This record gives sequence, C-alpha cells and structure tokens, in this order.
Amino acid sequence: MGGRPRGRQRRGVTRRVDLLAVDEVPEGTMKMAFVDGADQVIVIHTGGEIRAFQGICTHEYFELDKGFLTGGGGLGGNGKPAGTLTCALHLSRFDLADGEALDPPAEMPLASYPVIIEDGRVLIEIPDGPLPVNE
Repeated sequence: MGGRPRGRQRRGVTRRVDLLAVDEVPEGTMKMAFVDGADQVIVIHTGGEIRAFQGICTHEYFELDKGFLTGGGGLGGNGKPAGTLTCALHLSRFDLADGEALDPPAEMPLASYPVIIEDGRVLIEIPDGPLPVNE
C-alpha cells in the first residue's frame, strides 16, 4: 500500500533533564553529571555562565572532567566568552563558547546543550530519546 505513515509523528519533542544544583559547580569549575544514569554531560561554570557539553572527548573516549579549564572570564576578541576546556588524554582544546575543537587530534566539536537555571538547579533541554553526542 505505500504512502504516508498513519498516525501522528512526534517532531521536535524535547525534554528537560535535571543535572545538579547550581552550587555544586562554583565559578571556575566543572562537574560531570549524568542523563538517564548513563550518558555523561560536563557542566562548566565560567565567566558568570553555566554551560553544558557532552562529557566525553570527540577524539577518543575519555571523560572531560579529568581535563582542565583555562580562561573563561569576559569576552574574547570575537565577542564570544573566552576560555577553553582541555582534554587530559591528548590535550585537544575545545572552545567554551560553542564546543568547537581548537586543536588536533580532536576535529569534531563537542555537542552542547541549552541550559536552564530553575529553582537553583541546572537543567538541560534535549531531544526526547538518546542524548545527542558527536563521535
């Protein structure tokens, strides 16, 4: 019979995931959080902003909370928040403004997730289903 599928299709359905309390990630620090008890998200608090990225390096499976942060205060020359996250395994750096890979061996950016601060909690908004990551 072919043709269009029957029934309603769910497009653009998102969910909010509560990661941790804001005070668990003081300014200038980062902390690993988990989605659905498994997927890792690195929560970073720098330059007065809280950001969330996939918690595993895009080059090779390595937890980014074992790395280190540099910069993070004020804006860079391009108007984006300054600062980087460096993976401790092979020293690839990622831009804290957008997750872009700045140095090899990583070539793909980190997936970033919209952050919502609500009632002292850090939440992210992600598509319904598995956590999207770049590999």
